[in-house]
Amino acid sequence: MNSSSQASSDEASACPVDHKTREAWLEQARKNGQQQSQQSPHHPAVSSAAPMFFDAMRRKNYDPRAEDMRSIVPIHNAVNERAWGEILGWERGRGGEGCGGPRLASFSGLSKDLTPRARFNTLLGYQPPFDRHDWVVDRCGQKIEYVIDFYGGKDENKPGKSLNFYLDVRPKLNSFEGWKMRAGRFSGLW
Repeated sequence: MNSSSQASSDEASACPVDHKTREAWLEQARKNGQQQSQQSPHHPAVSSAAPMFFDAMRRKNYDPRAEDMRSIVPIHNAVNERAWGEILGWERGRGGEGCGGPRLASFSGLSKDLTPRARFNTLLGYQPPFDRHDWVVDRCGQKIEYVIDFYGGKDENKPGKSLNFYLDVRPKLNSFEGWKMRAGRFSGLW
């Protein structure tokens, strides 16, 4: 592998958010963290993501505890990293490497909305996902939409294995590209 393809490979597996957007997000997180810590001394900023995650949980009517953020934020980040890794698997070989790799353009959390697949599986008796995200990926100017269903796994009663999760990551079927990608994966062509 030459150095330019190594560099684009490293960029493709790096954080999906461009540096300018990441810095703007971190600045906002710092401001939110400062405001929160001024408003409530019981809401320490564990990381730049903790205050935003804490607020998002409250908006979704969960009752988060600030002291839990030290555990929850790293788990949340690990789950999102795994989701991004799965998206990179879908994106591999589809041309995004030519512009530095696919980038996350936007995302939304739709925890109350079941995808058609999740709804069908629930009718068959399976547990519904505990969360759903819709991510839009920029592949050199082409927007590709993905859906991610987050499922809790079973406790294996083994040390370090009490928290398990399963992700069902796939392109949405709302475009020709989404259909083509899924058909290619199903047929073994991609």
